[in-house]
Amino acid sequence: MSREVALREGFAISKKTKLAMLGIGLVMPSFLTLLVLVIYPVALAIMESFQNEEDAFSLENYQYIFTEPLILQNIQHTLIVTFISCVLTLGMSYILAIYLTFSNSFVSKIINKLYFIPLFIPGVISIYGFINFYRDNGWVARMIGENNMPSIIYDMKGLLMINVWFNIPFTTMLLISALQAIPHSVIESAKDAGASKVRLFIHFIFPLSYKTMLVTLTFLFMGLIGSFTAPFLIDRNAPQMLGVSMQQHFSVYNEIGQSSALAVFMFLLCSIVGYIYIQNNMKESKKDMF
Repeated sequence: MSREVALREGFAISKKTKLAMLGIGLVMPSFLTLLVLVIYPVALAIMESFQNEEDAFSLENYQYIFTEPLILQNIQHTLIVTFISCVLTLGMSYILAIYLTFSNSFVSKIINKLYFIPLFIPGVISIYGFINFYRDNGWVARMIGENNMPSIIYDMKGLLMINVWFNIPFTTMLLISALQAIPHSVIESAKDAGASKVRLFIHFIFPLSYKTMLVTLTFLFMGLIGSFTAPFLIDRNAPQMLGVSMQQHFSVYNEIGQSSALAVFMFLLCSIVGYIYIQNNMKESKKDMF
């Protein structure tokens, strides 16, 4: 009898071991991908940012990025462009998402099928098309006259426009999913009670969708602050976005330590935004629990 019990216990242990090994095997590919593509580069950048030209420990790279006037201008320019792009994209996407969700017009149905097309156009092609359209002697300048054409290419206005173009489809898609999750009975009950469109938005639509707005804002910030292709091709030469500045310090000036310090600084900015998002989610989870 004891032999059968021992065999059953051994079988149970081996089964648990197999399940544990299966779980590790399922997690390992994603963990290795994260290790190779994220953890190792971040750790390497942090290590190189604290090294001088003799590979000795030093803070001179961080002293450089926080005291060099041009880098400070780049940081300011990056934060301004990122903030304005986030506000414009989120505002326009939210208005578009509300219209597409609660409107049954023929126009809304057409837009609902076409708004995500920019997601399938390669970024470089979109940027070069944008340049040909809005440059000083482009299509718009030919229609309105070159003297009447405002400066868009190689200016912050052009960068803001292309940032909005790139990010509206994905942002709108996330916001539409949040708005469609609002129970239709809630909207209809509020309308039956005499709620105006403004009160309906303030008391029902916005509170039930702002969590998704926070998610989209987090994605927008992280994607915009380290962007390279659009700022490199459209933005002015100085000041620059940090992604372009980091690339130039690395490949043009061969300043690996300074470029690593810039990378760590951008990583810290994204970490702060991510921390705020996680903290807000934890607070909301605690409220739901109680």
